[in-house]
Amino acid sequence: MPRSSLLRRCRRSSFLFAVAALTLPAGAVQAAVVSAPHARVSGGTLAGKQATVDGVALQEFQGIPYAAPPVGTLRWKPPQPSLPWQGVRDATGFGPRCMQLPLFGDMVFRSRGMSEDCLYLNVWAPADRGNGKRPVLVYFYGGGFLAGDGSEPRYDGASLAAKGLVTVTVNYRLGVFGFLATSSLAAESPQHAAGNYGLLDQAAALRWVRANIAQFGGDPSHITIGGESAGSISVSALMASPMTRHLIVGAIGESGALIAPIAPQARAQAEATGAAFMKQVGAGSLAALRGMPAQTLLQASSPQAAPAPGFAPDVDGLFLTEPPAETFARGAQAQVPLLLGSNSQEGFYPAVLKNEPPTPANYRAALQRLFGDRADEALRLYPGATREEVMRSATALAGDLFIAHSTWRWMELQHAHSAAPVYFYYYTHPRPAKREPQAGEQPDTGAVHSGEIEYALGNLDGNRVYAWTPADRAVSRTMQDYFANFIVHGDPNGAGLPQWPAVAPSHGGLLRQTIDVDTRTEVDRGAARQAFLRDFLASHRDPL
Repeated sequence: MPRSSLLRRCRRSSFLFAVAALTLPAGAVQAAVVSAPHARVSGGTLAGKQATVDGVALQEFQGIPYAAPPVGTLRWKPPQPSLPWQGVRDATGFGPRCMQLPLFGDMVFRSRGMSEDCLYLNVWAPADRGNGKRPVLVYFYGGGFLAGDGSEPRYDGASLAAKGLVTVTVNYRLGVFGFLATSSLAAESPQHAAGNYGLLDQAAALRWVRANIAQFGGDPSHITIGGESAGSISVSALMASPMTRHLIVGAIGESGALIAPIAPQARAQAEATGAAFMKQVGAGSLAALRGMPAQTLLQASSPQAAPAPGFAPDVDGLFLTEPPAETFARGAQAQVPLLLGSNSQEGFYPAVLKNEPPTPANYRAALQRLFGDRADEALRLYPGATREEVMRSATALAGDLFIAHSTWRWMELQHAHSAAPVYFYYYTHPRPAKREPQAGEQPDTGAVHSGEIEYALGNLDGNRVYAWTPADRAVSRTMQDYFANFIVHGDPNGAGLPQWPAVAPSHGGLLRQTIDVDTRTEVDRGAARQAFLRDFLASHRDPL
């Protein structure tokens, strides 16, 4: 090679190295330039990192901006496109988590602090990108629309990526920042919409994935969405929304739907909540509210505040034009395969008994308080003649009124108004004892709310709190394989797994899959009690 050509090549390499040095943190430059995986997306070039899981080489990209920071005048606006960057952007660390209070003790974050500037997503993909046609899972975290983050180890996407999928987790705005609605916000909106900014974030993330996931080996025409609790509620809303129902080929819901008793608020109700909050913090205008420090708004919106503001999804007129139950009843939702279910201990009997002893007399009094002149009907459906029966029935009722009924109704509506198959599960496997239990602390007796996440996503080892056993690992392999098969084929069944039939009438009930050490098909005979709750909730919101 001529000396002049060699010099030009050296200068060009030096220039690229200098650009990388300006855009990557110290210590990451050499790895990024020499060996880090790269991906070219709409904003520019990303440098990720390599990993190996179960012998499979993976590429991980973290902290990818999918929308502009929703700060300043963009606070309480639909997400705007992210700005492009120059050079190579470091994507080896999670972005900040969205503004939230420390409400849940089981949340562990790997994020870079907390900020309003939080609209980032993360991608795990096989290093072999193949022909760019790998199925994609986009997963949304739980936390009551008040907390959570895509960096939590229980949502880590590496284990599913090792099975040949491209996995994405998404941050979305929470609490007052994600769900405030006011008349002034509606007035400035071209669609006269207010609220649901967190759900609009999810919609923007899905559009970003459609536009960019091929750069990671994913198939933009084969996206399944999934989530747990608030994430599952979000999935039901995304299936119903005219903005997103055409973007997906499948959906997974773990405990929860945006259906009574978790139905969206009417916008007028949401705006009244927003007006009361503005008065509470002394903001005389929307501009004044946008000018307040984020931490001030966060503290004022605490669930422990008096009065506690209730920021939640509403029928905003943009993301949702009607309650999802109505969309599903019309058959206008995404006509895609759906896998969903709930756990055996979503709630616990003290929630019904208000911590009174579980005696038949106390139980009858609790049903009288909850259901009034329909208490006898409730007692027939949730019987309580003995202490043991009271504990069992009150636990089932607490779970239904919290989140399981909404999940059941979602299943029922999709089964009745879609030709696509529905796969319904009942997760009953309790977590094992903790490695370091507190004095007197006992293992769970049932499958508590959120207890299935690490099993389903293959992330037991990311949770060091519990002393996982071979039985736990067997349940995890079964559930994760069901999920992976469903993401690929729209059907959870596969070699070596217990057969899981789609929902269909059988012996006076509906087929469902009980997932435990002994995973098996059973008949759900809860239709009568669910119909009772549906009718009662039509005129009573959130009786607990």
